[in-house]
Amino acid sequence: MEKVKIGVIGLGGVAQLVHLPNFAKIPNAELTAVAEVNKNRLLTISDKFNIKQRFSNYEDMLEKSDIQAVIIATPTSTHKDIAIDCLNAGKDVLIEKPMARTYLEAKQIVDAAKKNKRKLMVGMNLRYRPDTMLLRSFINSNEIGEPFYVKCGWIRKQSSSEKWFTKKEESGGGVIIDLGIHILDLALWLLDYPEISSVSSQNFHHYTKNVEDTSISCIKCNNSAVINMEVSWSLPVEKDHFFLEVYGTKGSFSINPFKLYKKVENDYINLTPTQVDNPTVLFKKSYLNELKSFIGAINGLNPVFSPGEEAMQRMKIIEAMYESAEKKHEIKL
Repeated sequence: MEKVKIGVIGLGGVAQLVHLPNFAKIPNAELTAVAEVNKNRLLTISDKFNIKQRFSNYEDMLEKSDIQAVIIATPTSTHKDIAIDCLNAGKDVLIEKPMARTYLEAKQIVDAAKKNKRKLMVGMNLRYRPDTMLLRSFINSNEIGEPFYVKCGWIRKQSSSEKWFTKKEESGGGVIIDLGIHILDLALWLLDYPEISSVSSQNFHHYTKNVEDTSISCIKCNNSAVINMEVSWSLPVEKDHFFLEVYGTKGSFSINPFKLYKKVENDYINLTPTQVDNPTVLFKKSYLNELKSFIGAINGLNPVFSPGEEAMQRMKIIEAMYESAEKKHEIKL
């Protein structure tokens, strides 16, 4: 099987840290071309990774290179136009989260993928951590019974160093759309994406005026399950961390730290493995597994694991969270 030729648009932090290095670990894919508007960054990163086809705008890359697919790792405000142009050019697309700033933008991207019959995948790398994939299998095999409560969060001392993260017109929002969308997706995915009945959120602007830096939400599902989520860029914690706990009728599990308890008669048995990868290893594996899954989907070996349609529905929930915080009451969906 020939190598899948891929181009990367945007050479910021996530591209440099995970996307570009991972190609060296995947024998059936080739990093063929890159596009970056910052010419100094384009030259430096292209030289570092020995990339011959380099472009200062993505339109030239689409026209002149022989790539089959693209990874979009640019500021969120650019996602819609770039993604639609790539899809119209006949390329399969992996787009970094969030897929778009709004539900409407996300729908336009999804519609373009359907129109052109191309693969559209959104980078929700937490799904690809070995521990979360294992937990999903536990739920599917009914190891903890029917899940009814998820407690999750992601707390950081500050936002990204990239200034556009705190500019709503560029990012689409604050900590909800940065960290919250990851945690929300993971919770919904583990629950097999149930229909949502209502959302209630409270946002805080302690250190950022334009966007929220802390948010606490309660998401109720039609099947009676409840998700409580807290995310922040500004809480005074000793170190950054994210957590997720799922409680079912026959047991519970958590990540960070990884723990598994199963109810046997009237007691709970600790089934936690004795050896678990550390968070740094899990983080790196998640992005590598994500890229492998994208390549597999392009080659028809597996379905798209985090499709655009699910990302579009997430944006509808995210918008309800912002509406709830603004109107200060629960929003029915």
